[in-house]
Amino acid sequence: MKKLPIGIQTFSEIIEEQYTYIDKTGMVVDLIENGKYYFLSRPRRFGKSLLVSTLQSLFEGRQELFTGLAAHDRWDWSIQYPVIKLSFAGVARNVTDMKQDIHNILRRNERNLGISCERVDDIGGCLQELIEKSFHKYKQKVVILVDEYDKLILDNLDQLEMAKEAREILKDLYTTIKDSDEFIKFAFLTGVSKFAKVSIFSGLNNLEDISLNKTFATICGYTHHDLQTVFADHLQDADMAKVQEWYNGYNFLGEPVYNPFDILLFIKNSFQFNSYWFATGTPTFLVKLIQQQNYYIPQLADLRVNSSLIDSFDIQHLQLEPILFQAGYLTIAQVMEKKRGGFEFLLKIPNKEVQLSFNDMVIDFLTDQRTEKGRFQDQLYDILEHGQVDMLHDVLSTLFASIPYNNYVKNTISSYEGYFASVIYAYLASLGLDITGEDVTSRGRIDLTIKLGNNVYILEFKVDGSGNALEQIKEKNYQQKYLDKKNTIYLIGIDFSSAEKNITGFAWEQI
Repeated sequence: MKKLPIGIQTFSEIIEEQYTYIDKTGMVVDLIENGKYYFLSRPRRFGKSLLVSTLQSLFEGRQELFTGLAAHDRWDWSIQYPVIKLSFAGVARNVTDMKQDIHNILRRNERNLGISCERVDDIGGCLQELIEKSFHKYKQKVVILVDEYDKLILDNLDQLEMAKEAREILKDLYTTIKDSDEFIKFAFLTGVSKFAKVSIFSGLNNLEDISLNKTFATICGYTHHDLQTVFADHLQDADMAKVQEWYNGYNFLGEPVYNPFDILLFIKNSFQFNSYWFATGTPTFLVKLIQQQNYYIPQLADLRVNSSLIDSFDIQHLQLEPILFQAGYLTIAQVMEKKRGGFEFLLKIPNKEVQLSFNDMVIDFLTDQRTEKGRFQDQLYDILEHGQVDMLHDVLSTLFASIPYNNYVKNTISSYEGYFASVIYAYLASLGLDITGEDVTSRGRIDLTIKLGNNVYILEFKVDGSGNALEQIKEKNYQQKYLDKKNTIYLIGIDFSSAEKNITGFAWEQI
């Protein structure tokens, strides 16, 4: 079996050292043949850097690397193009370090191309020199590849002024690309996030965004077919249904894909199911945003947004949904056309890995129950698996009673009525169960359907005497659609007191 390219993002190394490789070169040629300026957004660890490296090798005319690959017979190997590659990898937390990082990147390109910049202190000016001098030296138009174009901004989202500074520095740099159009053959930018065109992209507004282009939906990531063919030997004894449940599900309006990092680590670790991708970058900034916005966690069970919301975001008006989507914690479940025109997206958590890990993280933030959390999760799962609803009241009461007083004091989120519903939802979602939101847009209550085996649980959650929870379930008749499916159905109404910070009413019926 071929070696696994874990952590290797250089195309030439993968080919020369005979690592396992999923051939994306046909799509790469399609991309080049049909346009000039492109932008692609994908979550971290999704193969963006490898894609950029593949483009670099192709334009540099390294024919020997493409033997047997789809691009080989479609490319004119008689032409080599000068390539300028801007790859942002380090962490810069102030303006001086940001500018130094960019200067270092430009110096590297000067050495590679055999060109010297005269305007050494002018970032945009130096890039412009590199483009024009490369064009004249090599008698070919220039290729510009930018990997992780947004990293300087994303690393500073927790300090707004630095994020703004990064935005302006990068805007100056990318404006140069647009102003040098006559010297450019091809330009390709990748990143995690797409910022609003009124900010960073106003300097480069001629990019074609292929992030949600069906033709290129699988240009990064592994398809299920890839696992069944290229990785067949590696995965021959794996439970593929479970692999699909855990790691598949990222949808960019085409065939769903797996995060490559997950699959490679899963194979390396002898088929142990774990949160490999999630563990590489805990989204602490997202937790801060949840706190700042008092975000109602249950609405993630049925989140509908318009296309403009997930298309981009502005660092001065951050919204959680586009960040969750672009960072890979949410994906597209369904596209719905509106009667009045336009489209609406139904978003969902992509797979079991993200569902377990993200909600685990949310529980830590909401409750600070880092040591007791596992015990409560085990108890809740056992109760739901065996239909022991009479025990649910005691477990939930103990759970809320165990939340440290300091947690209510330090988190403003715990003072709004949606907090209690968010805690219950996060715990239930962290169990990896099939959860559907029925009416999760109203603050202070939670209407959920949970399916585990043949058991169906319909929950209504009320705060401070806002109604009889169980009776409201019956009025809505949620149970009707499950009656003919040989299910055991449980209706559960829970009343909570924000003053006592615990359950004050619990009623249930079995149908």
